[in-house]
Amino acid sequence: MAGLYYGVAYYDEYIREERLGKDIEMMVAAGINVVRIAESTWSTLEPEENTFNFYHIDRVLDAMHRAGIAVIIGTPTYAIPGWLARKHPDVLVTTPGGHEKYGRRQIMDIVNPHFLQHAEKVIRALLNHVHHHPAIIGYQVDNETKHYDNAGEYIQAAFIASLKKQFPDIRQMNNAFGLEYWSNRIGCWDDFPPIASTINASLGCAFARFRREKVAEYLAWQADIVREYAHPDQFVTQNFDFEWRGYSYGIQPQVDHFSAAQAMSVVSVDVYHPGQDHLSGREIAFSGDVARNLKNGRNYYVMETQAQGFAKWTPWPGQLRLQAFSHIASGASMVSYWHWHSIHNSYETYWKGLLSHDFASNPTYQEAMTIGKEMAQLSDVLDELHVENDVAILVSNDAMEAMNWFKPDTPQPGLSNHGYYVYNDILRRFWDALYDNNVAVDIINTLDPQSSKYKVVVIPALYCATDEQLEHINQFVENGGKVLIGFKSGFCDENVKVRTETQPAILNKCCGVSYSQFVIPENVGLRSETQVLMCEPDERPEMWMELLTPIAESTAVLLRYDHPVWGKYAAATLSNYGKGQALYVGFLPSGKVIFDLFSALSSDTALVSSTPEYQWPLVVRRATNSRGEAVQFIFNYCATPATINTEADVTEPLTGKRYHPGEHVEVDAWGMRLFVKSR
Repeated sequence: MAGLYYGVAYYDEYIREERLGKDIEMMVAAGINVVRIAESTWSTLEPEENTFNFYHIDRVLDAMHRAGIAVIIGTPTYAIPGWLARKHPDVLVTTPGGHEKYGRRQIMDIVNPHFLQHAEKVIRALLNHVHHHPAIIGYQVDNETKHYDNAGEYIQAAFIASLKKQFPDIRQMNNAFGLEYWSNRIGCWDDFPPIASTINASLGCAFARFRREKVAEYLAWQADIVREYAHPDQFVTQNFDFEWRGYSYGIQPQVDHFSAAQAMSVVSVDVYHPGQDHLSGREIAFSGDVARNLKNGRNYYVMETQAQGFAKWTPWPGQLRLQAFSHIASGASMVSYWHWHSIHNSYETYWKGLLSHDFASNPTYQEAMTIGKEMAQLSDVLDELHVENDVAILVSNDAMEAMNWFKPDTPQPGLSNHGYYVYNDILRRFWDALYDNNVAVDIINTLDPQSSKYKVVVIPALYCATDEQLEHINQFVENGGKVLIGFKSGFCDENVKVRTETQPAILNKCCGVSYSQFVIPENVGLRSETQVLMCEPDERPEMWMELLTPIAESTAVLLRYDHPVWGKYAAATLSNYGKGQALYVGFLPSGKVIFDLFSALSSDTALVSSTPEYQWPLVVRRATNSRGEAVQFIFNYCATPATINTEADVTEPLTGKRYHPGEHVEVDAWGMRLFVKSR
């Protein structure tokens, strides 16, 4: 499968019986052509300081190479050995909850010099031993790296040093962060208080940004070491993950993926999602929309996703195949399961792999065999799929962190380090509304005002931003773009200091609307003010309400609040600005209202991203392959078969059948159809 990988994580170290030959036989039968090894086994690789054991790595590399299966080597640094914790207890991270105790993975202080010294040593020992092996196609640095809520002495000292460079005069810092409040002013650098206990959102968000920068630096540091050994044709990657809510959900709060990805030659992500009746494809597509745009639209790898996973995820017939091709349709050129065999003891005993605990064939493995055969059959069709969208969603790690200090429905600090990130709730509400109505999007973190790539950009809750970022939005609209801007956007500057201008501050230019008061919605409805946008009687504003007033002649009111007091205020407005339009919404709408607003904004714009004739559970995705052919995927995330009409003269490469426009084609329950437009 040229350019297309189907793989598993494989842990020879965990198996207590001779399985390697049989495992490889079953892998080959399933079409597995890549395995990832070594990233979890520092204590086996280096059981004592400076004593290295390469037995498992060597035998797996040699056996996989003989079978024609490629290998990805992971650096083993995300789970430290007990001897290191005993020798240097300070390598265990200190969080606001205290100093971690040894046991779990990902409990190290990634800026601690003792940790970095030993991490470099084990990386170099491993790579020096294996780097000439012909089975290796690439390297993964660390694993799902984050800052782990680090608040220890080393990261605090580094943070203070960075502030000294940013603010040569300490009074500048006090002013920028508003530290006079509650006597938080810092008179000299020696008096800098423990950052973990700050009540100041500006200082807290600056520290959060700094910690994200340290994650990017740490990963770049590992990538630089790996590149000293890697061959030019071998990739270097890191498997990024997302906010975890029992499954992958939203943007990762502890990592700026866009920054950290710059040190990687290819992006990888780990994606887990609800299964069985709850399988929707949303998490698969969301993660792809992020991953694909971390390297300017390039293909990415799914380094981990579920095969069986938790008992509530064990896939029904057809679902494993549906999942695999959904990843590919988003731009993934690797789908790899965590993991091959189910582990028989310890923490993840009940997170099952492709094989169950008996190592025998099972329905999930048998479906994987089907996927492997189809991927091989379709390898030319699916080679270097390129996804081109003209709709984007603009996201911000800074806005996410700041929003969590002042959650809209409980706008007072105190819960900022607890619970989920409310920004992701808002983001997913907007993203889900588009996904469910077959509007494909890119997820981006910068907006080029001169770019003609995007016709519509959705901006949910850009709570803090620089003046330049907001002016770029204005310029994008002025140049002919269309934006759908969510509540709280533009409210604060980059230091989470509320702007003194009439809100939405700089965005007033393109939005043509203002407000100075806001309330929590209670017994409030919505009333449509135009035939373009009809609002159902049961629709309600959620979470937050800005009391909007149009300030430009071109600003039309689309929605008002239905309430005896607040009814005089606008809830959503549409303004002409330059050659474009800006739609501002002052509350959290339902998914239906979000899509209605989007439709009103884009009604006169032809969008290649949109397939309006179908809605979820039928999901349509389009891409172009390396041969320039238009490829269309139809996914049915439902237990009921569905019928669609073909759009053009197309060929179905899996069957060889040709279809003409308007022909009826059935999509099985939890099924997938793939068509190539005839030339």
